[in-house]
Amino acid sequence: MADTTTTPAPAEQETEVVQPRSRRRGIIIVVIAVIAVAALAFWWHSTFYEDTDDAQVSGHLIQVSSRIQGQVSKVYVEENQVVKKGDPIADLDPRDYQVAVENAKAALASAQANAAAAGVAVPLLTVNTGANLSSAGAQLSGSHAQVQQAQGQLQAAQARVTQAQANNAKAQSDLERYKPLVEKDVISKQQYDAAVAAAASAAAAVQDAQASAAAAADAVRVARQQEAASEASYKYAQTGPQQVAEQNAKARQAQAQVQQAQAQLDQAQLNLSYSKIVAPEDGIITRKSVEVNQNVSSGQNLLTLVSLSDIWVTANFKETQLKSMTPGQAVEVHVDATGKSYDAKVTQIGGATGSVLSLFPPENATGNYVKVVQRVPVRIDFTDLQHQDPNHQLRPGLSVEPKVRVKQ
Repeated sequence: MADTTTTPAPAEQETEVVQPRSRRRGIIIVVIAVIAVAALAFWWHSTFYEDTDDAQVSGHLIQVSSRIQGQVSKVYVEENQVVKKGDPIADLDPRDYQVAVENAKAALASAQANAAAAGVAVPLLTVNTGANLSSAGAQLSGSHAQVQQAQGQLQAAQARVTQAQANNAKAQSDLERYKPLVEKDVISKQQYDAAVAAAASAAAAVQDAQASAAAAADAVRVARQQEAASEASYKYAQTGPQQVAEQNAKARQAQAQVQQAQAQLDQAQLNLSYSKIVAPEDGIITRKSVEVNQNVSSGQNLLTLVSLSDIWVTANFKETQLKSMTPGQAVEVHVDATGKSYDAKVTQIGGATGSVLSLFPPENATGNYVKVVQRVPVRIDFTDLQHQDPNHQLRPGLSVEPKVRVKQ
């Protein structure tokens, strides 16, 4: 009886042990399968993105300098102060430049007066030269007529001289013939006296004719001198177009001087405006070195302005991550300093690796070459930074982690 009651016990215990082992094995298989599927899904999902922790925010560091020399009269900013575009930074003593503006205005007024006078002289000279040419032509014609008239009078005077000389020769001959006759009482004393008077009158007529001829010759000489003067005046009057052209050139020169004076005034006013130094962009003041009563020179740096209106991300991706990366792809940028993520996009992929752009690029021609995965800088721009970062919490140099979606 004891043997029959105790025999079936081992079979029941074996059944109870086998069932739990089979259940555990199935659970383990299911868990392994789930883990494998999850790992596969995670791997597949990771192929949609490329990320790196070698990235930082980049921006413009603007060196604010003085464009003119002068003494600082007032400083409006302090270190780490936030400024807007156009906010005053410092003032230079403007008195020297105000004097320069006044001098330039006076020079411009003088140049404008000279230009006005030169412009008025052009039409006046045009009219005068025309009148002078007509007058000189008429005077030259009159001089020619006077010369011809004087020459005619000279010819007539010379003819009278010849006639008087002939008459004198006849009268002298008659007187010589009458002398022996009067001595022999062939002719009367009265006839001889008449011959003497006629001879004297003929000699006087010769002298008068010669004097008239000499006067006529002088008149010809004077007429020719007047003719030469008239010709010179006429030739000078003929240069009227050249004189008008010269005056036009002077007028243009005066206008050029006006433009030059205007440019000098503009430069003086521009220099005066440079006495007020303002912020070129929105940003934060750093490295401030300007102080009141400091003498600064042209181009001297006064402070550094960290621009907050134009910032981007420079991410150094491995070359193995660039296979599917192209400009325009969406990026999620996580910023350690703020703990926030920002929307962005890939804008540019660098033209060379960081090692090539370094100060001492590697020389691989020595034979000691070891392949190293290179990194390429990628520019990432924020898509709507004005709304995502209204308080300008992002600063150049902050560490970020960009995640680029390379697959859709």
